[in-house]
Order: sequence, then C-alpha cells, then structure tokens
Amino acid sequence: MGIELLRKRLNQSSEAIPLAIFRIVFGGIMVISQVRFLSKGWIEDLFLYPSFHFSYTGFSWIQVLPEFWMYGLLILSLFSALGIAFGLWYRLATISFFLSFTYLELIDKAWYLNHYYFVSLVAFLLIFVPANRMWSLDSLRSREGWNPFVPFWTIAILRFQLCVVYFFAGIAKLKYDWLILAEPMKTWLSARTDFPILGELFDEAWMAHAFSWGGAIYDVSIPIFLLWSKSRPYAYIAVIGFHLMTWLLFPIGMFPWIMIGGSLIFLEAQDWRKLLHYVRLPLPARPRPMLPSNSIASWKLLLISCYVSIQLCLPLRHHLYPGDVLWNEKGLRFAWHVMVMEKNGMATYYLKDLESAKEWTIYPSEYLIPAQERQMSFQPDMIHQFADHLRQLWRADGYEHLEIRVENRVCINKQCKTLEWIEDGTP
Repeated sequence: MGIELLRKRLNQSSEAIPLAIFRIVFGGIMVISQVRFLSKGWIEDLFLYPSFHFSYTGFSWIQVLPEFWMYGLLILSLFSALGIAFGLWYRLATISFFLSFTYLELIDKAWYLNHYYFVSLVAFLLIFVPANRMWSLDSLRSREGWNPFVPFWTIAILRFQLCVVYFFAGIAKLKYDWLILAEPMKTWLSARTDFPILGELFDEAWMAHAFSWGGAIYDVSIPIFLLWSKSRPYAYIAVIGFHLMTWLLFPIGMFPWIMIGGSLIFLEAQDWRKLLHYVRLPLPARPRPMLPSNSIASWKLLLISCYVSIQLCLPLRHHLYPGDVLWNEKGLRFAWHVMVMEKNGMATYYLKDLESAKEWTIYPSEYLIPAQERQMSFQPDMIHQFADHLRQLWRADGYEHLEIRVENRVCINKQCKTLEWIEDGTP
C-alpha cells in the first residue's frame, strides 16, 4: 500500500514553473562559472602546467588532454551550459555538460570542491528531468509548444539533493571543535577584523560561537523550513543572507551563488506566480489540475530509489573506518563536510636506495605547483600517491629497491601532530 501511494505521489502532475526557473538559473550560473574559469587561465595553470596529477581511485584513465582539447572541453562545457539555460537541444546539452564538466573535475583530486561535486550531480539529474517543457527554445520549436506539467518526482529529486547537501553539512559540524571550541570559526574571523561594521567584534569569543552554532543550526534546519510552505519565504531570505555573508567573509568561489540559485527549486508554482505577477514573462494561465497517474514505471522507481540510497549512504561511509575522519580523511570527499576545519601541513620525503645506499631529500615543491602541494601536505591518500609517483620516477632511473620515508606535520584547528611512515623498497 505504501509503495502504491509513493508511486502515485511521485507521478502526480505538477506545474513546470519551478523546474523551468531552476534550469535557467542553474544554466546561467554555470555559464558565469565557466567564463570565470576561462578568464582566469585555470586550464593552463591547473591542468597543463603541472607535470603530475593526483588521480581519483578508479579514474586514473582520465588524463590531461593536449592543450587544444582541454580548451575544447571547457568551451563545450560553456556552450552546453548556455544550451541548458536557454533550453536549446536540452538533452544533448545536459549530457555534454555533465560529461565535460565531470571530466575536468576528475583529472586531479587536489581541485576537489564540494560544489563541483554538487554541480556534477545536478547536471546528471537534469539529463533525466524534463526541465525544458516551458520557457525554452525547445518548446518554441516544438509543434506542441510548451507543456505546463511535469511529474512531481522531477522536482522532488532536485529538492532532495539540496536537502542532502544542507543536512550532511550540518551533521558534519556537530563536533566538539566546532560547537565548544568554536574552531575553525574563531581562527577565520580573527583574520577578518577589517570587515565593515562587524569586523571589530570578530575577535570576541562569543561572536565565533554565535557563527559556529548559527551555521550548524542553519544547515540542519533550513531544508525543513524551505519545505514548509508557511516558513518558505523567510527561509529563502535566510538562504540569501547566509550565503551572501559567507561569500563576503570567505574565498569560496561560486558555492554561495550555486546554493542561492539551487534553493529556488523549493518555491512552488503559486509562489512564482505571485513573484512574477508584474514581470512581463509569458506566464501561462493557471492550468487545470491533472489527475495523478496511478503508477510510475517500476524501472524508474528503482533507479530513483538507488540514487536516493547512494546519496544517503555515501556521506556516512567514513564511519566504516577507524579513527577521526578529519585526520585520516577516509570518506571525507563526497560527504558534504563543508568548511568544517582549518587544516594545513608540510611533508618532506626521504628516499634511500637499499642497494647503493644513496639518499635523497625531496621537497614536493620541486614537482608540484603550490596549490597541489598545499592540498597534498595534509591528505594521507595524496601523500602516499605522491610517494608512488616518486618511486616510479626513480625506478625509471634504475633504482628498483627504494625506501621512502615521509615526515608529515599536520595541524587541524591549532592541534598539530607529526606523522611518519616508511615504505620499504619491495618492487
């Protein structure tokens, strides 16, 4: 009985206005993001210039392409985002944007950001969501014109994805450092005492605690208030205020704008009708409600269930590993641990050939660009990956039995440890 009710609700006809606006806003933000990426010369600085890249497990086959093709990927991503925004060749645009954007993202884990991951997930979902049924060039080219209805699941799945980001970001903040010590917020705010009006208060301990507790409460509760119709207008104002403040205070790129734009999906069609009443957009007359279908294809329900399960389980996988995830970082990526720590480190490598007894001291800055070195210095899997890279380089010079010792000093929220491990010279 419960499954049938779920089928009926997911397949219920809903007005397509929220989905169309989400498509336009998301596509527009992605256009700005890709233009920004191109204008800053990041293809050359982050991909073409480094001689080594930290590949993701299982994705070592994704490599930097020749310069022409790297720029081609970015330009393809840019024009695909335009296609999404304008709803032109929408299906092709969503597929090409997902593939090109995700390819660039997977080249080097040193560039991992939560909002890059979020963009890839949304792009993937848009492939299956008919967000071009209205206010799109595709609907103008179609003989039938636009279709003002979509199945409810097409809106619900995007809302679910936003809720996952917020909720797990809030759960990740429920830690002693964040709530009791107010770290790393205390460190971050003390560096921004030049901030207008509020800056002189940023050295006060109570302010750091207010920001810490406020951030945790916001992340955990905002999905509930966005879903509740009575609180939704105030909740969205809170979304704007919260993300504008983080954008002004911290260098976190496009993330605030992506979340502000993405949270628009929570607004219902009637909310948009009120907001756009005085805007000369071709808003359709309020359509007659369509009766919900009694069923949704079993394969579609299965795919939705699998996607939902993965998104709920993946952020929890770090509990399967012993130790503190902030130190070992096992399961930290793809888990929405957004701005939960101030972490930095320094790694020095000592190489010894076990046959000739020759020794070398290696500083990663000799092989990596500063951004790569900074990320590698406190992420254990990247430290080991760079050790493997050094081993391969030395083997190419004939040193088969190489011992690698790494001294690694890591600090999290002012707590520091010196770590050391040795990898023997077994080929």
